[in-house]
Amino acid sequence: MTLCRIIGTIVATQKNEHLRDKKILIAQPISTSGDPIGRDFLAIDSVDAGVGDIVLVVQEGQAAAQILHDAKAPVHSVIVAVVDGMEVAG
Repeated sequence: MTLCRIIGTIVATQKNEHLRDKKILIAQPISTSGDPIGRDFLAIDSVDAGVGDIVLVVQEGQAAAQILHDAKAPVHSVIVAVVDGMEVAG
């Protein structure tokens, strides 16, 4: 899983039939201190996340299919948790 901050939303009037009822968000990977790392990417929201939320994202097709209960959905990244708090030792 990847720790990310949601930085935006995608509006698409035409979608693949397996994605019609899914919300697409823009996720920016972050370090445990909250600093941006890597490139942002698109992810399907399965937990009602919103812009500014810190989330956990799974980035693997088989896991995405299991979470969405749809083996035919053309998805690689799915938001699976909204992080309410985080504690890093050290």
